[in-house]
Amino acid sequence: MSDALIDSLTAAVQARPDDLPLRLHLAELLVTAGRGAEAIEHAAQVLSREPGNEAARALMASALAPPAAAAAEAPAAPETPAPSPAARPGAVDWAAMEQEFGDVVPPRFAKAGDEPDPVAGHDDRSFDVERSTITLADVGGMAEVKKRLEVSFLGPLRNPKLRSLFGKSLRGGLLLYGPPGCGKTFLARAVAGEMGAAFISLSITDVLNMWIGSSEKNLHDLFESARGHAPCVLFLDEIDALGHKRSQLNSSAMRTVVNQLLTELDGVQGGNEGVFVLAATNAPWDVDGALRRPGRLDRTVLVLPPDGPARAAIIEYHLRDRPVAGVDLEAVAAATENFSGADLAHLCETAAEYAMRDSIATGEIRMINQSDMLGAAREVRPSTDAWFTTARNVAMFANQSGEYDDLAAYLKKRKSR
Repeated sequence: MSDALIDSLTAAVQARPDDLPLRLHLAELLVTAGRGAEAIEHAAQVLSREPGNEAARALMASALAPPAAAAAEAPAAPETPAPSPAARPGAVDWAAMEQEFGDVVPPRFAKAGDEPDPVAGHDDRSFDVERSTITLADVGGMAEVKKRLEVSFLGPLRNPKLRSLFGKSLRGGLLLYGPPGCGKTFLARAVAGEMGAAFISLSITDVLNMWIGSSEKNLHDLFESARGHAPCVLFLDEIDALGHKRSQLNSSAMRTVVNQLLTELDGVQGGNEGVFVLAATNAPWDVDGALRRPGRLDRTVLVLPPDGPARAAIIEYHLRDRPVAGVDLEAVAAATENFSGADLAHLCETAAEYAMRDSIATGEIRMINQSDMLGAAREVRPSTDAWFTTARNVAMFANQSGEYDDLAAYLKKRKSR
């Protein structure tokens, strides 16, 4: 047996430790070469993951057998499972072997307290995998955002032949940013519904853990779940909290979490084909620059407060189950410039309070009217103003790369009104 071949396979196993067939092949060559002690470790690694693997059990028996018998008992090929050692003359006493080689070979089975036996196919962690019923038709306005999503995600998915012709991969990352309450999460769900894809939403609480290494494992498990449900939209909310600029982080643990996120986005350990990563943030200027380089979250879409028609649609949506009479949606929409979707929901709630208060005071129930809506519009202030104050400074003084050109154009247009 060529030592060069064994050395080459050993290096390959070190590079791909989870490739069990490759590890079994190496163990077989080691047994054939009379290097049973080395084969034991590889067979044990396979058995720790697949306790019922007959080929691994046969190789273990061969490695533990006297040298003269090892060659005779090695399986001819890994594709043909060897018969169980217990079914052959001179079957191995596994209990005795575990006692004798306990420091080399891990026990085949182990329990902790009263834990039930493991169930096949059960994951250590489970994530909420949804099927969204919302589509882009349910999203009011946002014509430019929808156009960008069509080019980036939806078009290639619907046209596999064109995708193949132009070499467009079914993977990608897109960063949604803008003022809070403007529908970034709703938009991500609509993309998943439009694609008919699974939807997994991640928040920082799903990842961070006080134990060293646990946060990175949580992040890896989440991406593995998305890969297992492809096509899948993986939504990373508040990405600035999870992927904050490492130069501004004092915690080494958080820096390793950012590094793990970069690794998962690259798909180094598992291909990300069919995994569409959408991230959202109110503060894109706090996101680590490495997350936004080509191949990761390389496309950016500004999600602005709803325009007039969109505001009217949102107001109508929030009034649909309330008693309403004589409300002019266009007039209310005109009075709510720069309101976010969340602000408009609050406006409808405030108008309902006005009508309910009068109904209690007079003892006669009345409908929500135009006066209630306009009164609420005067009381509720748009929450986006504070965000645009910060964003203006960024667009003016920190836009050397041009990544905020769309924001600068909007601010200029807004100022000219």
